[in-house]
Amino acid sequence: MKKILAAAALATTLLSSPSFAATLLFPSADPVAQITIPDAWNPEETDSGIQANSDDDSIYLSIDVATAETTDKVIDDVFSFLSENGVTVDPATQKQSEDTFNGMKMTNFDWSGKDKDSAVSIGVSLVAPKPDKLLVITYWGTKGEQEKHGAELLALINSLKPAK
Repeated sequence: MKKILAAAALATTLLSSPSFAATLLFPSADPVAQITIPDAWNPEETDSGIQANSDDDSIYLSIDVATAETTDKVIDDVFSFLSENGVTVDPATQKQSEDTFNGMKMTNFDWSGKDKDSAVSIGVSLVAPKPDKLLVITYWGTKGEQEKHGAELLALINSLKPAK
């Protein structure tokens, strides 16, 4: 994911700003976080957060809200979802990093893998928007295709903030 964010930073300087939807608060019943996702990604609310696909389906992104009691289940659900969608993770490629952005601590886990069509990048990030909440961010991107969305990804990640 670090390579993707670095590519996104470079792409931001080379590309014009993409068109974005309004800021989305999620979950809508009791917002924990907010994010701005491009209209073309067709963002939608899920039972536990929000999800979106790039317009060319080269990137899938979801953000699920968890608590201390539900974190393990949410993470298990992420890997079940990936498996159900034909994504295999190569455990030997795991990389871990930590970062802080918009005042939130983030722990990233990144892997290479495959889906039914090609080689993919897979990322799961844990972000703490509030002391009692955790955001579980799932990223699945097609290698060789995901890079063209660098500017959108950077803007999207930079827009993720705790709900006010």
